[in-house]
Amino acid sequence: MMDLMWLLAETQSNPIHVCGLMLFEKPTGRPDLVAEIVRAYRAARPTPPFDCIPDLGGTRAPRWLPAPDYNPRYHVQHIALPTGARYEDLLHLVGDLHETMLDRGRPLFRVWIIDHVPGRRFAVFLKMHHAIIDGVSAARRVDASLRKTRHRGVPTPLFAVDLPVRRPHPPKALVKRLLGIGTTATSQYLALLGSLRKGLWNLVGGSVEGSVPFAAHRGPMNDPVMNARSVATLSLPLEQMRRVGRPFGATLNDVAMALIDAGVHRYLEEMAKPFAHRLVAMCPVSMREAGDASAGTKVSAVFVRLGSPGATITERLAQVAESMTKAKDEVRAMSKDTALGYAAGLMGIAGLTAVTHVDRVAPPSANLVISNVPGWGRQLYLNGAPLVGAYPISAIAVGVGLNVTVISSNGNMDFGFVGNGASLRELPALAGHVEKAWQALLRGTPTG
Repeated sequence: MMDLMWLLAETQSNPIHVCGLMLFEKPTGRPDLVAEIVRAYRAARPTPPFDCIPDLGGTRAPRWLPAPDYNPRYHVQHIALPTGARYEDLLHLVGDLHETMLDRGRPLFRVWIIDHVPGRRFAVFLKMHHAIIDGVSAARRVDASLRKTRHRGVPTPLFAVDLPVRRPHPPKALVKRLLGIGTTATSQYLALLGSLRKGLWNLVGGSVEGSVPFAAHRGPMNDPVMNARSVATLSLPLEQMRRVGRPFGATLNDVAMALIDAGVHRYLEEMAKPFAHRLVAMCPVSMREAGDASAGTKVSAVFVRLGSPGATITERLAQVAESMTKAKDEVRAMSKDTALGYAAGLMGIAGLTAVTHVDRVAPPSANLVISNVPGWGRQLYLNGAPLVGAYPISAIAVGVGLNVTVISSNGNMDFGFVGNGASLRELPALAGHVEKAWQALLRGTPTG
């Protein structure tokens, strides 16, 4: 059902695809390395779900159909930055590539192999519709499409790897799903209504705990989303982040969220638009079981109140850890079907408020999205070139113009930032404030 919701909610100014920017370091003496990758990728044939197109049909139930044609030169592009380009130029290019919708008459993915990245590097930028893949399944495909050794040779690309997947199931009619009867459906609606009731209670001054949607205060992150994107990246040392969190009883994810929280407040202050409230983050929660690489999206969500505007970084970390624990307890209390239905219901409500422009006056569901995707702990290679950075550049949710997704990659926590370019310009400045918050947390952490 979430797959259908992603397709229905998508607009030209708010496309719903997930992307990834991978940086590789060129070995010396390999002038044809990138061209070899391009040839191999174009020779590969897509496998499910990358060989399907959606048919939302007028009178028929929505379904997936085999793509009638596949043009490898369209789906695998080979481009290069100009001589003298900076890393910021790569980020601007990625923002431009991110902002347009995928063509629904073709398989819902594209790949750009970008040469002449500064520092003797090249990049692979992947763009895939959220209806066929989520962050966890994308990370598994990346892992399967790269090698664990430095040996030459191009492994099967992500869109063609042979994983135990199936074609996406034809989704049931939306009204039938939303108006279905039975204990599972009833529990979904009760969970959604309960959360909305808490949001309304919060608006009139009541105190609420746990995951509360549509209870955020409006900020620049909630301005109408336009057809422009700003992108940034950051890498921090994984084990050091984990060690810094231990004295506060905080998880690695709590540390990342607190740093992002502090960075956003400083970024908004720098824009002369200080935010006088606690930010609310929508945090996707994967509902995939171990080994599940099937097509589509299997996520629910929690809504987490972050730190107080004037909190120190250590105070902020404690506040985030407490809020996240309470929010996750609510999702754990739901069945898998209820959690998935809850997320689909929220998506439908958010889409309806956007279409009717109610979102411009009503409280937003959240101020930003923060997502943590499990990665890999070993060095990976593409045709002998080591992977030196993997940055998720995800989708912008309806009414929420900032997404920060993190992934563990070869000893680092890699942060990918994407924002509504109309109101959140120059996101590298935000990444810089997150890094400064990290340095402040290091200084404020007990040693020994």
